Amino acid sequence: MSTLDMGIVGNGTIAGLVSAEGHYQWLCLPRFDGEPVFNQLLGGSGTFSVWIDGLKSRSQSYDANTAILRTRLEAEDGAILEIVDFAPRFENRGRVFRPVSIVRRFHVVSGTPRVRITLTPQTDWGARQLPSVRGVNHIRFTDGELAFRVTTDAPVSYVLSGTSFLLEHDVSFILGADESLTDTVDVITLDWEERTRKYWSKWSRNLAVPFEWQEATIRAAITLKLCVFEETGGIVAALTTSVPEHEGSERNWDYRFCWIRDAYFTVSALNRLSAMGTLEHYMRWVRNIVAQSRGGHIQPVYGIGLEADLTEEIATNLPGYRGMGPVRRGNQAAEHVQHDVYGQVVLGVAQSFFDHRLLSPPGIAEFRQLEPVGERAFAVHDTPDAGIWEFRTIANVHTSSAIMCWAACDRLSKIAAHLGLPDRATYWSERAAIIHQTIVEKAWNPDIGAFTAAFGGSELDASVLLMAEIGFLPAGDARYIATVDAIDKTLREGNHVYRYKTEDDFGRPKTAFTACTFWHIDALFRVGRADEAREMFESVLASRNHVGLLSEDVDPATGDLWGNFPQTYCMVGIINSAALLSKPWTSVI
Repeated sequence: MSTLDMGIVGNGTIAGLVSAEGHYQWLCLPRFDGEPVFNQLLGGSGTFSVWIDGLKSRSQSYDANTAILRTRLEAEDGAILEIVDFAPRFENRGRVFRPVSIVRRFHVVSGTPRVRITLTPQTDWGARQLPSVRGVNHIRFTDGELAFRVTTDAPVSYVLSGTSFLLEHDVSFILGADESLTDTVDVITLDWEERTRKYWSKWSRNLAVPFEWQEATIRAAITLKLCVFEETGGIVAALTTSVPEHEGSERNWDYRFCWIRDAYFTVSALNRLSAMGTLEHYMRWVRNIVAQSRGGHIQPVYGIGLEADLTEEIATNLPGYRGMGPVRRGNQAAEHVQHDVYGQVVLGVAQSFFDHRLLSPPGIAEFRQLEPVGERAFAVHDTPDAGIWEFRTIANVHTSSAIMCWAACDRLSKIAAHLGLPDRATYWSERAAIIHQTIVEKAWNPDIGAFTAAFGGSELDASVLLMAEIGFLPAGDARYIATVDAIDKTLREGNHVYRYKTEDDFGRPKTAFTACTFWHIDALFRVGRADEAREMFESVLASRNHVGLLSEDVDPATGDLWGNFPQTYCMVGIINSAALLSKPWTSVI
């Protein structure tokens, strides 16, 4: 049975998920949204696995402050095998080397473990095995456009046949391009491992982490960086598809694409830690989106290569996570109208206009490119859309969408003032004020004493908690405090918070949405309930898996993780809440 007890390895080009037993459960090639050649997560037989005779115990952890994953398997006879997994990433000749490649090193710690190592990649979404061609010390897998090579100093015959054998010394595997290596596999593996370790250690060392929860924050930051497709700057919402939001829900979505909303949150969290490289990469991606839109409709989600067509299909050859299909590839949300996207476009790049650390900060020309986005936001702020939760058959004037439209105009005003354009600053300030007044008049429900999910409605939605974070209302505003209280009473179960509790296209949600839990934690802190916020934060940290990762949802009753994995929204929440709740460094040094 599949679980989310997995670690992630990656390098900004590809990423894979490795189970606590050392099996590759998921790997797409040649990029995040490509063909899942290892697909056990969704019930396929594609995997790169290891079995040890007489397994007694296992453990898995990351090397400190890196994306190098270490799985330790101990047999009953005392033999111990350690598997080191990583994707090479390091500086080489003035650029970052991040090939379509993963590395596995099997290290014999003690004894002589008897192992079986199998390599069975699939293609066509589980329809068939990838044909293999044997070489002296490699195996080629090729099928049409998909081709890669696995080079090893392990016995190739044993790997191909799945034969058990005694492992008397370390062996290594490099999965990569279908071409010969420049040196022996063991030499390259050890060299790449050390250089990759140095890269991540240096990157982590430059993070401006809070005093408390440093380890959780660093792991979240590394995970977010692994979800950035650096070739274009696109940021995926998660690395997987079709892990259901709860058992039998059919809420199975493909998250291997770039939601502008999710990307904004990711960029803002990494900016908070002074990891500015992600902002620079993302600026390139979002500027292309703005150029494509030409002042018109912007989709809420695009492919990481700016693909607009994400037609949703069912992959019938895979039974799904724990047999709970359907397995979807593509996402219908690309066809939705979601007005919050205009605010998130502007919010995602706003800091770049003010930050002097950037190598190429934007200026007036870039501001002019953003103004049509603001015009669009103003035009649609009080019109129905699918909302932040992407309802498929429900349309309302969603409060969270209107708030983000306000944010687009508000930030354009601030940018204009910074650039010395007073007339434009006034223009955008006036538009922001109009939207602000509209929201206050139409989203506030005096009967329930809270801002509601939609204009003129009576249902609650945790997304309105963001209004204080983005500056729509001060946290001390009585209406905001009342909204926090109402959400606390209605959408909170224990230390977990639901998005909403009304029925949608698929019925009533049965799991809490972890990002909303973090938003609520931050809101509690802002309204003066700091001790309660810290308690909730510690609770949600305890919901992480064994290597500190979170998926989209959690079952409040069991603590089980559900939904796509690892979800950037949730890792963002760790960073933001830790920064907000932590004691300052000045209090301890």
